Amino acid sequence: MNIISYNLNGLRSALSKGLADWVATARPDVLCVQEIKAGREPLDVSQFTDLGYHAYLHPAQKPGYSGVAIFSKEKPLAVTEGCGQESYDTEGRVLRLDFEHVSVLNTYMPSGTSGPERQAFKVEWLHFFKRYVAELRAAGVPPLVIAGDFNCCQRELDLHNPKANQKSPGFTPEERQWFQDFLADGFIDSFRHHHGDAPQRYSWWSYRAGSRARNVGWRLDHLLVDNRLVPHIRHADLLPDVIHSDHCPASLELSF
Repeated sequence: MNIISYNLNGLRSALSKGLADWVATARPDVLCVQEIKAGREPLDVSQFTDLGYHAYLHPAQKPGYSGVAIFSKEKPLAVTEGCGQESYDTEGRVLRLDFEHVSVLNTYMPSGTSGPERQAFKVEWLHFFKRYVAELRAAGVPPLVIAGDFNCCQRELDLHNPKANQKSPGFTPEERQWFQDFLADGFIDSFRHHHGDAPQRYSWWSYRAGSRARNVGWRLDHLLVDNRLVPHIRHADLLPDVIHSDHCPASLELSF
């Protein structure tokens, strides 16, 4: 099973830049996308369904904002839209598909960059999400793969200039501690599991000042894997040469 997570910064925008052609070549089994930015008109996903994918969307209520989707070759056993918390579900933050061996949870976490109020909202979300995932596991869902744009880095290795960003949203001490605690609950960071301390590997670059060309970035996009799935990991990576967005895809290959 090949799972790809990709923040598109707008599904329509990414499709206009050749996303469907890339998907036709890459052929992921499960494609989790974030920031689909649905408008007032329904998003056209025919380019995915024409490739044989089942399409599941959980857009935000606000047009042009947030939202997640999953495109899957295999029809899932169950689909769960949202997390049952209205303040998050109206923003399209969570979508989960259950398969025989694995449950794929796609999330787009708040960024917190627009001001203190949204950063406080983000911190509340992080603690909610940790409890929510613990409840899912206690309820006996298949082992989780959590895909998405976490809008968080966990280590100094994960961003270009950690010293200058110690208090920046995405790298605050509270967020870093949250990430450590979340992994300690029984998850591994599949990229680091496979690549160790490989430096200068990022998944997001600002559009400003030629950041991508200079590789001045942050690793915000993650595929976290339940510890029970570690023996099934075959490969994990970032794909910086794939360009339809200010993010790049993260990939994970599992074998069952």
